[in-house]
Amino acid sequence: MSDKIQAIRGMNDILPEDAHWWDFFEETVKNWLEAYGYRTIRLPILEQTALFRRSIGEVTDIVEKEMYTFEDHLNGENLTLRPEGTASCVRAVLQHNLLYPGPLRLAYSGPMFRHERPQKGRYRQFHQVGVEALGFEGPDMDGEQIVMASRLWRKLGINDVRLEINSLGDTASRARHRGKLIRHFEQHQDSLDDDAKRRLHSNPLRILDSKNPAMREIVESAPKLLDELDEDSLLHFEKLQIILNELGVGYTINSRLVRGLDYYNRTVFEWVTDRLGAQGTVCAGGRYDGLVSQIGGKPTPACGFAMGIERILSLIQEDNGGVSPRAQDVYVVHQGEKASKFAVIAAEFLRDHHFSVILHCGGGSFKSQMKKADASGSGFAAIIGDDEAGACEISLKPLRAEMGQFRMGLAEAVSWLRSQSI
Repeated sequence: MSDKIQAIRGMNDILPEDAHWWDFFEETVKNWLEAYGYRTIRLPILEQTALFRRSIGEVTDIVEKEMYTFEDHLNGENLTLRPEGTASCVRAVLQHNLLYPGPLRLAYSGPMFRHERPQKGRYRQFHQVGVEALGFEGPDMDGEQIVMASRLWRKLGINDVRLEINSLGDTASRARHRGKLIRHFEQHQDSLDDDAKRRLHSNPLRILDSKNPAMREIVESAPKLLDELDEDSLLHFEKLQIILNELGVGYTINSRLVRGLDYYNRTVFEWVTDRLGAQGTVCAGGRYDGLVSQIGGKPTPACGFAMGIERILSLIQEDNGGVSPRAQDVYVVHQGEKASKFAVIAAEFLRDHHFSVILHCGGGSFKSQMKKADASGSGFAAIIGDDEAGACEISLKPLRAEMGQFRMGLAEAVSWLRSQSI
């Protein structure tokens, strides 16, 4: 007998008991995005490899080590499973000339792929919600995106994420800073790890993002990019802070925050938590004013962010003790020939009035059916015996509250269930 075929390591099944959390999150996000005027765009999972090499940067961990890239044997194209969504979104905007009417706000969600060592909060197939605003130049859009993320945490009941911000300045600022970084790290070359030595002359800014504790002191003593900011970038960053202060959004300036993608400039930010170990970033983004022209369009200011769905759901589930949001309103329990026929009618009647209903199938005693009703997570059991069926009534029993059992007609049951805030 052949070995069992299992899911690829780091690419996880989302099982029914977890899918409820995804449904809750996605519905919350849908309403949240609508409140800010973001329109949905759906993007392909596969893109030409050149898109990510050009946008993310050749000397980045993603491009060098993590992308799933292959040659299409049918036509020889070099293709990549998308490792992030911004580049795909910008490509679609340019391809379909979506900026012609003016600035726009777009949002997307779906799976991303990176070949990493799987661990909690870090998977090879992971899911993101991304938000992109193109054509907006001022810090007011940076502020809006940070504030809208703050609102989402409140809607989801997440209280222990904190905001870190920084500015990467313009190209000239980074060039000046780059030279100083190289000189600084060259003086400590013997203390650099292999990854830092490899990046020393190609991308020294990425050394600042090192998680190696042995290099912490060297990184902390490195020149700060904030000291090299041009006047316009400094003013942009100061105005962003004024916006956040006025709206009561707390933050910390992290001068070592650089992000892992080369297309960022000026504002960068991360929402982080201490509850997910090394994978503490749950949402990150910033401004990428040069990306549109980098991919082939006209120079266009832009900014956006993405959040890891698995990481956010981990926080929500932990806060709720792993108890899933209730998936159904009513579980219909029935026994007897008349009861079984009326149960179908009762279930359809409740569905007609916008309640979610599970109709028990497969027979069994009232006791065994009630166990299944309780295990289903439903809020109420609708109990139907031949006596109830003869009177066209049901007996409603709350499953999540210490209350008695109430017998009533279907129309009355609808009103009563609504009065229970479901």
